[in-house]
Amino acid sequence: MTLQNPPGQPHFAYRGNELFCEEIRLSDLVRAHGTPLFVYSKSAMLAALAAYQRGFAGRNVQICYAMKANPALGVIQVFAEAGCGFDIVSGGDMDRVLAAGGRAEKIIFSGVGKTRAEMRRALRAGIGCFNVESEAELEVLSEVALSMGVAAPVSIRVNPNVDPKTHPYISTGLKDSKFGVAHERVLPTYQRAVKLAGVRVVGIDCHIGSQITQEGPYLDAVDRMLDLVEAIEAAGIPLHHIDFGGGLGIDYHGETPPDAGLLWQKLLARLDARGFGQRHLMIEPGRSLVGNAGVCLSEVLYLKPGEQKNFCIIDAAMNDLPRPAMYQAFHQIVPLNRRPGAPDTYDVVGPICESGDWIGHDRSLAVQPGDLLAVLSAGAYCMSMASNYNSRGRAAEILVDGAQAYVIRQRETIADQMQGESLVGQMPTTLFI
Repeated sequence: MTLQNPPGQPHFAYRGNELFCEEIRLSDLVRAHGTPLFVYSKSAMLAALAAYQRGFAGRNVQICYAMKANPALGVIQVFAEAGCGFDIVSGGDMDRVLAAGGRAEKIIFSGVGKTRAEMRRALRAGIGCFNVESEAELEVLSEVALSMGVAAPVSIRVNPNVDPKTHPYISTGLKDSKFGVAHERVLPTYQRAVKLAGVRVVGIDCHIGSQITQEGPYLDAVDRMLDLVEAIEAAGIPLHHIDFGGGLGIDYHGETPPDAGLLWQKLLARLDARGFGQRHLMIEPGRSLVGNAGVCLSEVLYLKPGEQKNFCIIDAAMNDLPRPAMYQAFHQIVPLNRRPGAPDTYDVVGPICESGDWIGHDRSLAVQPGDLLAVLSAGAYCMSMASNYNSRGRAAEILVDGAQAYVIRQRETIADQMQGESLVGQMPTTLFI
């Protein structure tokens, strides 16, 4: 029997009754590495990147992987070797990029709460640009840079008040968002920036949200950004680059986001029409590069029938897959080897002691204890937000490249979790009063 392949993830496909990632049978990886287990397809990542590259053919564009989507060193390495830059939001992010072979001059540092220590570390590393998110941050960054005898390269992140039509927790471009400088304050902020000796204006930045599945918000944001570029440069402040952020969605449950290449052809047409087509551009895709490149594999522990609900209890939980609990997000769930028989309807839940520990509601599955399931579209914002809640170790991660599988993160042990902790009295401290 040939089974329908998982939607949205062409690099994960059934051969006969068994689910493969590229050339590797996923059940073989479970036998070798256990569950829960994250598996990523290198080919899927590079195919997603290629869609952007096709859309930007012949243009001066730097693609910066937004690594908060998945910060595994092996994943960063894939994009570094493909020539990408990186969008970071912490000093730890920067350390990961550099450890994986990324180039400091291709790093852009976003985030609303950069500390002075992070600023100093980034300046010492020689990063390409700080995306400044407030006037207060601009002043502090200038002060820090001056103390080091350098000028920090900056762009101002604009909050354009554009509705991205996505979940409110991942909308970042509306006026009630904590992100960016309000549209009406952008020009005065640039005018202040050029008077500060510790900063050097190099660009302008905008990011309106995540999991965006319509092209309209992007087109609106482009128009508002170009209006600002014209106003800023009319005031005598040249901008070397324009950064349009990321946020393009993926297919989790039948969504139809625009193709990255076709979307950017439309956006570039807007830039051409207004005379900005040859500018140095930057974008910051994350989810759209890795989301559908990953799955989380899990074992069915128990089936628990009930009067109102049947529960399929698996060994993956909200600490491994936080998106359903955080955003009420949908992930397809499919068997690694579908068994014959009529399916039942289950809520698929984890073992954590929280009612919010669910992975999928009302799923039709023909399963028995010991069966293996794949939670799809798990490449983004799963392991990056994983935790040790209930003293659970974080899962192992595997990167598949054709017929080769590489362990890019070992399964976390309880000893790993407790490293750095101590009982009272074992590590005295001295208080200075």
